[in-house]
Amino acid sequence: MPPLLELRGITKRFPGVLANDSIDLTLNEGEILALLGENGAGKTTLMNVLYGLYHPDEGEILVRGEKVAIHGPNDAIAKGIGMVHQHFMLVPVFTVTENVMLGVESIKNGVFLDRKNAADRIKEISSQFGLNVDPDALVEDISVGVQQRVEIIKVLYREADILIFDEPTAVLTPQEVEELFTVIRSLVDQGKSLIFITHKLNEVMEIADRIMVLRHGAMVGTTTPGEASTASLANMMVGREVLLEVEKSPPKYGDVVLDVKNLTVYDDRHLLAVDDVSFEVREGEILGVAGVQGNGQTELVEALTGLREVENGEIMVDGQDSTHFSPRQITEIGTAHVPEDRQKDGLILSFPVADNLVLNTYYQTPYSKGMNLQQDQIEKAATERVQAFDVRTPSIFVPVSNLSGGNQQKVIVAREFSRPIKLLIASQPTRGLDVGSIEYIHAQIVNKRNNGCAVLLVSPELDEVLSLSDRVAIMFEGKFIDMLEGDELTREKCGLLMAGITETVSD
Repeated sequence: MPPLLELRGITKRFPGVLANDSIDLTLNEGEILALLGENGAGKTTLMNVLYGLYHPDEGEILVRGEKVAIHGPNDAIAKGIGMVHQHFMLVPVFTVTENVMLGVESIKNGVFLDRKNAADRIKEISSQFGLNVDPDALVEDISVGVQQRVEIIKVLYREADILIFDEPTAVLTPQEVEELFTVIRSLVDQGKSLIFITHKLNEVMEIADRIMVLRHGAMVGTTTPGEASTASLANMMVGREVLLEVEKSPPKYGDVVLDVKNLTVYDDRHLLAVDDVSFEVREGEILGVAGVQGNGQTELVEALTGLREVENGEIMVDGQDSTHFSPRQITEIGTAHVPEDRQKDGLILSFPVADNLVLNTYYQTPYSKGMNLQQDQIEKAATERVQAFDVRTPSIFVPVSNLSGGNQQKVIVAREFSRPIKLLIASQPTRGLDVGSIEYIHAQIVNKRNNGCAVLLVSPELDEVLSLSDRVAIMFEGKFIDMLEGDELTREKCGLLMAGITETVSD
């Protein structure tokens, strides 16, 4: 019996880049196949070929032993192939039902959209696979985790048997990841087959039946969780041994750099997001902020970096009142910012890589002289930073939108870490990055701390916060409900506090 799906000799080239180099892949009935690799390894490109978003230069696709021609997503859907994209394809002002129907609208009386029939079908799919989604909810009002479930329902609504998940946990909290895995197991139990694209080793070990590893566009090996370890998978991905544990010396505390007093901030709906928060960050330390996403971390960082108005309180940076400073003023007093949303707040996607690498210093020497940009100096700096931070790009002149999500993140880190700074505010600095890049960026953060920089690290990844931080503040419902350090810093204690459980927490 042939495999459910076969890719044979798939090759895809872009100008200056061999994205997929004669790749063979098989997927069996009822299997979860993990496709593992660094950012830029060719994982998403390969799946975009399968889904019809790209056309292969060479190779063929077989479904149930029969060669098929896939010229676009409609062809893929007709063959039972669906894709849940890393960046959701949803219209915020539409309801769940309207988003799911989009493109496959059912009509009643020859004129009207049959929303009721579609909503009933969504309820059936939701119940069958444990998705728990309200068909009448507006997408803009539901959490990221529920939005992802809507994307899954869209695929199931179109009766797909082969589901491709592209970096499905990149924007999910730990709790939402576990819920997603429950859904994935339910899908497989009911006859679906999955390709799971990721770079997170622990997730692969937990969810996959079989693992295929890509490196530099080529398949380097196939294994199973039973035969592999996180260390061996990291080695396959990167081609060298990777340090999965952060190495850092004890902190050498200096003067207070960031001093926040009684900070109060509202969110976009004018609801209280940061509730009378006070804390300090000193030279030579990393203060981590742990918490389930949505407890005020985003608004806290935006207030500290001039992106959100402060309702009440005071922010002092190196003795200077920056409470109502603009982002440029905050940058100029020696603050670096790695934003949570790289595409919204960190990059201008239509600009080339080179320009994005000097976005916050382009008007300064040596990049500007009078009213004129010094293009040779911008290009020189970009070339050095791309090399130093291993940004995978065919050229410094391509739009940064052409880069993978992880390489976009590297552009931001390269820009922010390549100038003298006193304070580093890093919000989810390794989101969407592979193990090799995470190792490098963690080392850079620790190096900044060792050289006397004050670091505020905000991340929903508890393991990241615990491995990097000297002290950890737990943020819950807009407040810092505890500050932990030393022996108090345990995963169990932090996890309980993140859920708002304080009464039963003891050392």
